[in-house]
Amino acid sequence: MINLSAISAGTYAVMGLGKSGLATVAALCSAGAKVMAFDDIPEKCAEARKLGACIEKLTTTDLTGVSALILAPGIPHTLPVPHPVAARAKSLGIPIIGDIELLLRAKPEACIVAITGTNGKSTTTALIAHILESTGRKVAVGGNLGNPVLAFPDDAETFVIEMSSYQLELTPSMAAEVAILTNITPDHLDRHGNMAGYASVKEMVFRSPKGKGTTIIGVDDDFCRTIASRLPAPVPLSLETPQPSGISVLDDGIVRDHENAVFDMKDAPHLRGRHNAQNAAAAWAACKALGLSEDAITRGLVSFPGLAHRQQEVAIIGRVTYINDSKATNADAAEKALLSFADIYWLVGGKPKSDGLANLALYNNRIHHSFVFGMAEDAFAGYLSAHGMPHTRCQTMKTALEKAHDMAQAAGHGVVLLSPACASFDQFNSFEHRGEVFISLVHKLEEAGEA
Repeated sequence: MINLSAISAGTYAVMGLGKSGLATVAALCSAGAKVMAFDDIPEKCAEARKLGACIEKLTTTDLTGVSALILAPGIPHTLPVPHPVAARAKSLGIPIIGDIELLLRAKPEACIVAITGTNGKSTTTALIAHILESTGRKVAVGGNLGNPVLAFPDDAETFVIEMSSYQLELTPSMAAEVAILTNITPDHLDRHGNMAGYASVKEMVFRSPKGKGTTIIGVDDDFCRTIASRLPAPVPLSLETPQPSGISVLDDGIVRDHENAVFDMKDAPHLRGRHNAQNAAAAWAACKALGLSEDAITRGLVSFPGLAHRQQEVAIIGRVTYINDSKATNADAAEKALLSFADIYWLVGGKPKSDGLANLALYNNRIHHSFVFGMAEDAFAGYLSAHGMPHTRCQTMKTALEKAHDMAQAAGHGVVLLSPACASFDQFNSFEHRGEVFISLVHKLEEAGEA
């Protein structure tokens, strides 16, 4: 747990008691701070009370003297409508921050690696942490991925933090030794108003580089190119054009640092697909900036085991491969998986994002059949019909998997791919929960086949 004793004087209000909220309560209470906390779920309030918080309805309780409101990232404080607690805090002049802000205030000298972007940030985060750990460094990794930052071990040498747009706008003291922005495509527009608003929040990762901090930015989309033009000395990253002053990966699959070939993606078995070439290149640039040798970075890339719920191979049943890509929560992310496989039996659906299926009909030649489920079923079935793509309506992911399994096994080959292009919150608690259910169901099919 992060020691917050340096900033524990005063009273803090914590709204939202998910993983990060409860970790915040635990760290603040352990440091001796007075904490008021609330969540709409009574069980969460009970957990916070056990940790030492006073449970108060923050919409009505007296907030006089509160140093800051620590808001869960999923709770809006601007668009589309501010949460009542956030609106009240603003009216009283109380700063609204997140748990990462507390970490930065408590550890201003810490080595921070911050990663954001619409897609690729989780794999890049896990990859950087893996490479650093493989050299013996004591690394804490999490944020938007995995562990809440205030649950990190206090004595870690390097903090590798995945940051969502929601977290960035709650981190006014953002400063990092290495800051990475992978790409920007449409996402979370209800929270940021439009693409310009979303891009401006993503740019916050570069708000205040530490010392001679390194800024790494993908330059294959217009929004990132514009941001890069405002940075004093960025390391440009591209999958489309050579970067003599940065890092690139072209069609040969070779990572090129400036103009020097440094790594062949064929040597990284768990980093398939061009999107993972971008992740590997970003990790290479980050680890080089942190002082690692090229040999050490290469060993880490080769030994990387892959990221759970991101093109994760679950099983091979007969000659059919089952892939869990539950983390593909929008069309752009699902596109990466569709480009990485062929002869696909595609499980797609959930709570749809604003971009729907975008241009995924372009990959019709890779998709043998689609199995549609969840809240998106009607819209997605209409899209697939309009583009002449064979599909089956399934309502639930379980039914979709069973039908895809039967069809693929009858064919005797192919890839059953869960890459939903949707949020999970219609039928599951999170994309992790969705992926875990998929894995469990696949293993049951595997066991049935062996019986």
